[in-house]
Amino acid sequence: MRPLQKISCLLLILVFSTFCIAQSSFPSRAIRIVVPTSPGSGSDTTARFFGEQLAQALGTSVVIDNKPGANGIIAAMAVKQAPADGHTLFLATNTHLAVNPVVVKDLPYDPIKDFKPVSGLARGMMIFVTNPQSKINTVQDLVKSAKDSASGLNVGTYTSGFHLSAEWFASEASAKFVNVPYKGAPEVFMGLLGGQLDWGLSDLIAAMPQVKSGKLKALAVSGISRHSDYPDIPTLKELGYSNYVNYTWTTLYMRIETPDAVSQKLIDTIQKILTTPAAKEFIRSIGSDAMALAPNEMRQFQQAETDRFKKIADGAGIKPQ
Repeated sequence: MRPLQKISCLLLILVFSTFCIAQSSFPSRAIRIVVPTSPGSGSDTTARFFGEQLAQALGTSVVIDNKPGANGIIAAMAVKQAPADGHTLFLATNTHLAVNPVVVKDLPYDPIKDFKPVSGLARGMMIFVTNPQSKINTVQDLVKSAKDSASGLNVGTYTSGFHLSAEWFASEASAKFVNVPYKGAPEVFMGLLGGQLDWGLSDLIAAMPQVKSGKLKALAVSGISRHSDYPDIPTLKELGYSNYVNYTWTTLYMRIETPDAVSQKLIDTIQKILTTPAAKEFIRSIGSDAMALAPNEMRQFQQAETDRFKKIADGAGIKPQ
C-alpha cells in the first residue's frame, strides 16, 4: 500500500472512530424539545408523545419547554441560541418553517440556514370552529354574516400559519375577517366562549375534545376529503371552495451545526419510533396522518410548502410585516 493510500485509510478510520464515539456518547444529559405553542395545543401534545418515546429509546429524560408567542419566533430563537449538540430540538410546524419566511419582515432566523430536519412527524387538517351558542351554524352562515358586517367578523388564530389560512379563506369567500392573534389554541377557545371572537381556526388535535364535549361547534375541515373519524364535518372543498385544501404539519428540527454523528442517531431513532404501533396509534388517535419524511425529503417538502404559501400570500395581497 502506498503512503498516500495509508494516510487516506488512517483518516477514514479516524473519522469513523470519531463518528462512533460521538454516537455512543450522545445523549450526555436531558434532551429539551422546544414547543412554540402553549400546553394543550396540538404541537404540545405531539411533542409530549414523541418526547416520551425518545426518552425510552435513548435512555435519558426529555423536557418539554413551551415558549409560545411571536408566531413561534421566541421558540425558534431559543433553539438557534442553544448549543448545537443535539440536546435541544425544535418541534416546528409549517408556520415556523414555511409561513414565517413569507409573512414576517426581517425574520431573525433562517429556516434553511439555521436548522436542519430530524424527521417529519405528522400532518393534520385545520378546523373552523365557533361558539355553540352562535347563530353561525354553517360556513355559508359564516360568509353571509361576514359580508353583512360593516367591520367584518373577528377570527381567532394562534400562529401566522392560521392567520394566513384565515386570510386565504377570506380571499376565496370574498369576505372580510379581522384577525385576533392569541398565544395558543386554549386562548382562542376561551375567546370564542367569552364572546370576543366570532369564529376561530385550530388544528384538529386541540379542537376535537372541545367539539366532542359541546364546548365548541365545528363548521368545516380543510382536508381534501372528510375525516374518517368525523364524517359529519364537511370539507371546505365540498362546500364550494375547491382550492381550499390545507394541512398543518409537525416536524422535529435541530441546529444545522449539529455534528453528523449526533444528527444520524437522532434521525435513526425517530424514524424507528415512527414505525412502531404506539406511534401509528397516536397519530391516528389525534386525527392526523403520518408524515415520516427523512431529512432530504423533509427539506424538499419544506421548500415546496414555502413556495405554496408565498403564492397564497401574493394572491391575498399579504406583505411581510
